[in-house]
Amino acid sequence: MLVGILCICFIESKTQIISTAKTNFPLSAASILIDENDFTLVKKSAELLQQDIELVTGKKIPVIYQAPAGTNKFLIVIGSNLKSTHINKLNIKNPGSGWESYHIKTLGKKLIIAGSDRRGTAYGVFELSKQIGVSPWHWWADVPVKKRTELYVCPEISIRDAPKVKYRGIFINDEAPCLSNWSKEKFGGFNHKFYEKVFELMLRLKANYLWPAMWGNAFYDDDSLNIKIADDYGIVIGTSHHEPLMRAHDEWRRCGNGKWNYDSNEIRLKEFWKTGMRRACNEK
Repeated sequence: MLVGILCICFIESKTQIISTAKTNFPLSAASILIDENDFTLVKKSAELLQQDIELVTGKKIPVIYQAPAGTNKFLIVIGSNLKSTHINKLNIKNPGSGWESYHIKTLGKKLIIAGSDRRGTAYGVFELSKQIGVSPWHWWADVPVKKRTELYVCPEISIRDAPKVKYRGIFINDEAPCLSNWSKEKFGGFNHKFYEKVFELMLRLKANYLWPAMWGNAFYDDDSLNIKIADDYGIVIGTSHHEPLMRAHDEWRRCGNGKWNYDSNEIRLKEFWKTGMRRACNEK
């Protein structure tokens, strides 16, 4: 199981985005509009929203990169203030300091999800997913999706939110034998395929920080794609209490030289830790 502390520290939104009663904005008639030059996480969030809407309604709406001509098209406009030309043209502002904030609002036939950065954008997208009926725990805990033939966007929406705590996340601890055996059966181990599902869950829960599995595992060394997928999902990687400076405990067994003793092996330990810090580059 996933063990640790997950502090969401967002205000639970009481503003309804979605209605089952008919309005003049049917969700399944919309297209998802994103900027192809926006962050990888923004694109992934748009794709996951597309899948979520299909899960609920059975209808797959398109993801597009260019705004269609005319004004009669329903659009879900998703993007970061940092990179989206579509959002910047609409001049949608975010609250507070801007760290991971988002603003969801309606503007005519547009439902706009604007984030101050890549994670803020994703959090806004997954707020919409939650409100259409897809639980963050849909995959991990088999929480069922309530099917609807149609969903509608409420008129005159304006939701602003931002975290109250900067880093919020989980520590995968005491993972052997249950989670270790399960991950080997389903994914082949604690590799990027496993962590991709963990990262998606974290974003749906508005988290951003992970201490990865540690019992005989090494996040960076076990799979070189682990850190790439973490960066794609905007998840910041740390290390736990007895794994200082971004080196997994098991890495000393694999490649360390001499005793784990600073008094007698200072030079080698310092180089070991420096290597860990140099490769820890997934948050810029």
